[in-house]
Amino acid sequence: MSFKTADLSDEHADRVQIVSPGLRNFGGKTRFRGPVVTVKSFNDNSKVRELIWSPGEGRVLVIDNEASMSCAMFGDMMAARAIENGWAGVVINGCIRDSVDIAGMDIGVKALATNPLRSVKEGRGEVDIELEFLGATFRPGEYLYSDEDGILLSSEPLL
Repeated sequence: MSFKTADLSDEHADRVQIVSPGLRNFGGKTRFRGPVVTVKSFNDNSKVRELIWSPGEGRVLVIDNEASMSCAMFGDMMAARAIENGWAGVVINGCIRDSVDIAGMDIGVKALATNPLRSVKEGRGEVDIELEFLGATFRPGEYLYSDEDGILLSSEPLL
């Protein structure tokens, strides 16, 4: 991919929202972009699983686990399925597991940290709602651009 968030930020300063630092790169792709799909769920990745098993069509899944460090919301089996189904990346306000395996996979993954404990699966969660974390508002359908320098959001495509 031939974009840099620094350049996009300079060129479109009046049209982008910058996500505050705090997320680490875990995926084999450090540069990814796509329309946003959101899910909010506390320590339950049931809705994440449902979404990952659906066609990704180049979109980016943004998961708000309220910065919980209690368990992982995403692991290597979900990453493999996300790749198979065409998801560009995953951004998680929370933890992942299987980080070494995910680092070798062709998908963008950003999260706060790692935790080996899996989440519960009780069917809880909300999909396609506005999420607010790291000083930004993630809206379904807007465009996310992520690279080694950070993440920015735009209501319209920049590339």
